[in-house]
Amino acid sequence: MVSNNGLVAIVTGGSRGIGRGVAEALLGEGWRVRFCSRSQKSVEEAERELSHRGSVSGQAVDVRRQEEVDAFVERVRREEGRIDCLVNNAGLGVFGAVDELTGDQWREVIETNLSGCFYFLRAVAPVMKAQGSGWIFNIASLAGKNPFAGGGAYNASKFGLIGLSEAAMLDLRPHGVRVAAILPGSVDTGFGHRRDPNQDRSWMLKPEDIASMVLHLLSYAENALPSLVEMRPAKPPK
Repeated sequence: MVSNNGLVAIVTGGSRGIGRGVAEALLGEGWRVRFCSRSQKSVEEAERELSHRGSVSGQAVDVRRQEEVDAFVERVRREEGRIDCLVNNAGLGVFGAVDELTGDQWREVIETNLSGCFYFLRAVAPVMKAQGSGWIFNIASLAGKNPFAGGGAYNASKFGLIGLSEAAMLDLRPHGVRVAAILPGSVDTGFGHRRDPNQDRSWMLKPEDIASMVLHLLSYAENALPSLVEMRPAKPPK
């Protein structure tokens, strides 16, 4: 398990869902967590609720804006002196047939789910290379390997994120920086499409399951690099 040594993690989309679960898990292991969310209100609420768990602070950042990403990462580097882990989790889904999606909807999904991850990866990589160590986790999706009707923008963003992750892994591993894509199936976060609010969700993965995988990967010896991890509910409905 991860040792309590004050390492620094950045978690995007850290105010709720998978990002919130990861932030809680890292805090429980003694990490210093710096998270972002697009909403200032969400940041303030999460900060208040997590403050008793350890060293945590948040900032409102629109991951689609490279200048905001760069400023946030630079602030963390300046204040903490290091960045040991990045969890690229911020994402959204807009669903509809490809001929019904608007250009704005397409851009919002691609720029959030793919470009935003690139901006953060690009910003933290020099810090980690200088340290000679670091982990970057890109929270992708099984939808990045399995297209579905109505998922044109979302599928494209997650297919692209897997490709980005694998290329970044090859670029950065010679410098001691490890990159992995985690591909969850259905996760009970309220995020999704065509879901009945009365649907039984007990079979789904939980945010803490993804968080447990992050902690597990962080525990690997320096010579080991699982770069692509698929996670599925063990007992989906028949």
